[in-house]
Amino acid sequence: MTVQALARPVRLLVVLVSFAACTRRDAPREVVADAGAEPVAKASLPVAVATPDAGRPDVDAGRPRRELPLGGRAVFPAHRLVGFCGTPGAPKLGRLAGNLGLRAKAIDALAKEYADDRKPLMVFELIAVIVQGDAGQDGKHRRRVTDEVVEKYLQGARDAKALLLLDIQPGRSDFLTELKHYERFLREPDVGVALDPEWAMTGRAAPGAKFGQTSGEAIMEVATWLSTVVAEGDLPEKVLVFHQVNDRVLVNESVIAPVPGVAIVKSVDGLGHRANKIRTYDHLMKATPPGIHAGFKLFFEEDTRSKGRLMRPAEVLALDPRPELVVYE
Repeated sequence: MTVQALARPVRLLVVLVSFAACTRRDAPREVVADAGAEPVAKASLPVAVATPDAGRPDVDAGRPRRELPLGGRAVFPAHRLVGFCGTPGAPKLGRLAGNLGLRAKAIDALAKEYADDRKPLMVFELIAVIVQGDAGQDGKHRRRVTDEVVEKYLQGARDAKALLLLDIQPGRSDFLTELKHYERFLREPDVGVALDPEWAMTGRAAPGAKFGQTSGEAIMEVATWLSTVVAEGDLPEKVLVFHQVNDRVLVNESVIAPVPGVAIVKSVDGLGHRANKIRTYDHLMKATPPGIHAGFKLFFEEDTRSKGRLMRPAEVLALDPRPELVVYE
């Protein structure tokens, strides 16, 4: 079976235009017209964020080098990352919302089932830039969560000794522009990045009508910039995830290569029954460049439809290559 046949179905939260492709299996999963529109309270605990010079050896002479939440400076091979994704006000986009303390307990319970040869490190994947059906005033078809939301999630991650990943659905913007909007957070030692190529829109198609697409060059642009951030701040290794649902959302993947200070992870997002997910994973992993780590995504709802069931941790760990990142949506 080809990967094209395994692409995810549409599940639109709010549909502004009745897309004819909504029932096709090669249409994107959803467009959120105004996810998180409800007021979001500011974080009750302030989060210290770095200035561009903070953490540099010549600025903080004598200060201990900053480490990852569980200690150390390298993510792999010591850890296996396990987490939830989500964003406030959009339950269809994942469970990482509401009481973050309770979500952390749920992640921790799952993470313990992945603790075989590695120490599980929890991940909060906050969808910080959300694709929109409405073009907005700037025509970019995306909405950014506020700094207060990021601060709240960063504090929640720190309380749980977890990494925070800022997930980007760029719409008609680009990944690096959106990440630089959150640069002060990315200069922290426990904040990384996740990219969604399927929502990088090209041509005239509106989000939701077809899959978006990005290139290996665009991902390397982000990786190179992050490498500079790590070097300037003398930071521990940063995680850079790029999600991939099929073999059309990413072109020129072969140019992706490791860079200093950045652990690049390719996360396969195929959904549905176990056999379909495994076939998607096997197919997409064949094109993975050397030095790029493996990731896998599970969906609480889509994977369990039509008498399906969520894959068990032991089944996920039986994949080849064994995923080093496991994210639940």
